[in-house]
Amino acid sequence: MCRITPRRRIEPRVHSTPRPLADGRTPAGREYLDIKKLPGIVGGAALHPAETATTVRVQDGQTLVTDGPFADTKEIFAGFYLLEADDLDQATEIAARIPAARIGGSVEIRPVVADQS
Repeated sequence: MCRITPRRRIEPRVHSTPRPLADGRTPAGREYLDIKKLPGIVGGAALHPAETATTVRVQDGQTLVTDGPFADTKEIFAGFYLLEADDLDQATEIAARIPAARIGGSVEIRPVVADQS
């Protein structure tokens, strides 16, 4: 099983905002929902913006809590899909359909560690 993680690149650019469709979603938003309906997709979720993150660390037995994401970066983890794929080629085909892959972001594919219990 693979976990596909779309990452959204944050770069200021000049572009027009896509017009929402009749259901109020943007074309890319509709594509993300359509991908969730593909055979083999067994889970996934979008995440709130990175600004809503809380980072937790433990140092010398003390729990340290920081508002915001773990690192200041141009790419953020925007969400994930959990996919049951036969091989990397099949996972790559689906990853290529994710809007983030073609609008300046990237999509990471990782195998899920099998349950060892």
